[in-house]
Amino acid sequence: MSSILQFTKRFGIAFLVIAGLTAMGAIAPRFMKSSEPVKHLTHTMALGSLSVTVTENGAVESSNNKEIKCLVQGGSTVLWVIETGTLVNSGDELVRLDQSKIEDKILQQRIVYETALANKITAESDVAVAEISITEYLEGSYKESRSLVEKEIFEAEQSLRKTELAYDSAIRLAAKGVLKSLQLEGEKFAVDSAKKDLELKKTKLESLERYSKEKMMQQLRSTLRAAQAKLASFEASLELEKTRLDREKQQLANCVIRADTAGMVIFPSMAAWKDTPDITEGAVVREQQTLLVIPDVSKMQVKVGIHESKVDRLKVGMPAKVQLQDLVLEGEVSEIAEVTRPAGWWTGNLVKYDTKIAIKPHPGLKPGMSAVVDVVLATHDNVLTIPVASIVESKDGFTCWVETLQGVQQRVLQLGDTNDEFSVVQDGLAEGDQIILNPLAFVKEAQALAIQPTSRPDEKTASENAKTESNKKELSQVSNRK
Repeated sequence: MSSILQFTKRFGIAFLVIAGLTAMGAIAPRFMKSSEPVKHLTHTMALGSLSVTVTENGAVESSNNKEIKCLVQGGSTVLWVIETGTLVNSGDELVRLDQSKIEDKILQQRIVYETALANKITAESDVAVAEISITEYLEGSYKESRSLVEKEIFEAEQSLRKTELAYDSAIRLAAKGVLKSLQLEGEKFAVDSAKKDLELKKTKLESLERYSKEKMMQQLRSTLRAAQAKLASFEASLELEKTRLDREKQQLANCVIRADTAGMVIFPSMAAWKDTPDITEGAVVREQQTLLVIPDVSKMQVKVGIHESKVDRLKVGMPAKVQLQDLVLEGEVSEIAEVTRPAGWWTGNLVKYDTKIAIKPHPGLKPGMSAVVDVVLATHDNVLTIPVASIVESKDGFTCWVETLQGVQQRVLQLGDTNDEFSVVQDGLAEGDQIILNPLAFVKEAQALAIQPTSRPDEKTASENAKTESNKKELSQVSNRK
């Protein structure tokens, strides 16, 4: 028993010694200074190409959408709607709207139309009667009256001749003393009476020609014009009622919406109208509301928002790369908005301009697919480029550090264009220079410059802001390591 206790004590002491040595081995390196020199990560300056791009997320859409709208006056209720994403052919039914109210209106309008048609038929008859009355008078009543008067004139002329002959005979007999003067006066009176009667008949004929005929023609023409005006009124009324009836019939036809072109049917929310709600059965839709969209898949595009700091560099026709999951397509800028999108807290107060990237047709392209677009703003060939992480901004400008045989040296740079990873060096470096990639981690002078305020904070460009942020992050990482 005692041997077991002694073995246990010895094992415990040994364990404590080993644990102590292990702890000292872990702590000791912290109090010891390495004699090895610091190893810098360097970049060799060389001539090459630099592409300046802007990358944004967007969605695929068609540049030519066939909008299916509600054409029912006053709106209607959806009874049935086709499922979104369905492939349709021309003539296929897409939406069916409520027809009950329109059918009632058609019945009421048909009654009004038939009444107007009856009025028109009556007016046409009145016009025909008025026209016949004029012909009847000219060819009948007028000629009959004229013939009667002319007959009376002829008879009066015959009577006048007889009385004149009798008077001449009476004169000869009176001269022989056969007739007395009183009888001669009677014959003369008969002649005068026949002349008066002939004049009366001629006056009657003249009155018929100049007054009675004109008076009757005026009355008949007035009746005809009144009938024609009434007919025109009824014709206009009939046309109006027919138009209303046809309109109601068209409204009835509009309750069944069919595709006039082949394609894939989508809801407006999958196209450009983000605020337009999708329609469902039983929903009330208004007139001219976009119900469905049939995009033209032969004319596809991607709409993205470009930040205001880079939109001035955009030009129509610039090349772009569009990535759709595993598919990469070539495109070009086709349209740049003149007016910015509304900005607010919901957009993070970012001001962006809608830009459309045209892409060529490709099998499998569908509206609503997410895409990542890289627009090439500029391409620089045969230029010196330096990593942005190697640059430190100070009040004197942009600086980097070069590793030489004499040690690390500071260089003041003149920079050109940048793509937020590399910048074009216009002056300050030469081909073959070894640039320290992480000066903030190993060069104390760089750390001191990075925390100094710049003299032109209001004149920073977007690329300069990117460099400053990168420097601050590296300095923070160095501080954390220390």
